[in-house]
Parts: sequence; structure tokens; C-alpha cells
Amino acid sequence: MKFDKATSAPEHHVASSSPAGDVMVRYAHLEGAELLDTMINEAFPGRIAVSSSFGTESAVLLHLVSQVAPETPVLFLNTGLLFAQTEQYQRSLQKQLGLKDVRIIGPDPDHLEQYDPKSKLHKSDTDMCCHLRKVLPLQHALGSFDAWITGRKRFQGSARSELPFIEHDGSHYKINPIANWSPQELKDTFVAHNLPHHPLEEAGYTSLGCYPCTNLPVLGSDARSGRWVDQNKTECGIHNAPWAGDSI
Repeated sequence: MKFDKATSAPEHHVASSSPAGDVMVRYAHLEGAELLDTMINEAFPGRIAVSSSFGTESAVLLHLVSQVAPETPVLFLNTGLLFAQTEQYQRSLQKQLGLKDVRIIGPDPDHLEQYDPKSKLHKSDTDMCCHLRKVLPLQHALGSFDAWITGRKRFQGSARSELPFIEHDGSHYKINPIANWSPQELKDTFVAHNLPHHPLEEAGYTSLGCYPCTNLPVLGSDARSGRWVDQNKTECGIHNAPWAGDSI
């Protein structure tokens, strides 16, 4: 299947006049809250957003953002296939942290009607489903930004094991301020700042996406092993570069 160019995500290029210059070189020595503060308030003021799944570890990054600049746009991808508990968690965490600009991003209704009218695309092609419900909506939402912040960590395994603090996806700078944090550091932050846990964490979930493609983690494997079980797939596509926004 192919999207018409008119309905695909717009191309976006980092502004050549960006005061950050070569961001990956200039700020390579920063991480954590210091990196966040610099990216939000110095390198990309008004031109940076946070992407969050409001999953089991999301509260840590969102807490840091709330301390640095709570007005920073937070992009929450609601695919229409999320656990109800994730949507509830988004609302409660947003309120507790005082996040002032959470934007709920969803797939294009016309695309759903044309390509996935019965919400069963995930059964035949998970890549297409993720592209329709995640990649294209986020790409559209990021059209007015030069950079975005993620909560990915190296310990999550697979393609994330050598994750840099700053990278470029072909269209935007991507900032990964807690890339080197350990599971224990995350746990300590939850305790130190009284952060609420995702309701499904108690049931044993360590990584949450859409409910049709999320299972409990595989015993003895990494935290994301419950995602797309028995498939040759470890990422939904939003972190793959370069994005191919004109096809599904």
C-alpha cells in the first residue's frame, strides 16, 4: 500500500540558522538534567519537544522535564490501541508533575478508515500498523520542531545498547538524556521523588505499547522482550532513521 504524497508526513529540515551549530559536538559532554536544561533553554528554545509513551519508566524523564521547563511540549502517541491504564496514567502523571503542554497525538482518521477499518492490521503486518498509528502521526507532530527528547536507555537492549546522548535522525536532533541510567537509578528516582508507577507494572509488565502486541517480559531477558513476541521486530519505527513518511 502507498500513501499519496499529499497525505504523507511533510519533510522537515533542521534550520541552518540554529544557534546550536554542531550540537552533537558542542554538547557531547552533557547528560541528564544538565543536558535537558541546555537543549530546552539554550540550543533549541521553543523548537524542542518530548516524546513519551507514559509507560513504566516514563515518569523519570517527565519528572526531569517538569523540573527544567514544565511548559515543554510533551507528545503522547495515542494509537487507539493502548491499554486503558496507560491513558489513565497519562492523565494522573501530567497532573502530578504539572506538565503544562501535553499534546495527545493520534493517527489520521482517514488513514484508519482506508487502511485499517477493523483495527486488525496488527495481525497481518505489525510494521504497517506501527507506521500508520505511530510513525506518521509523530512525524506530523514534529514538523514544527528542530529537536525531540526521548527516554530511551542503553540497558533496554537490542539497538539501544550503544545509544548516544545526542543523535540525528535525518530530520531532527534526538536527545537521550538518560541513555546511560541503570535500572537501579530509575528505581531510586521513583522513590526519591515519590513518582507514581504505571498501574500495570504491578502485574509484571516492564515495557508497554499497544495491547495487541504487548506481553509480559520473557524470563531472563531484557525489559522490552514482551514487545512483539515471536516476531523479528524490536522497535515500532519512530526511532528508525531515516523515516520513510510516504509509504505504509
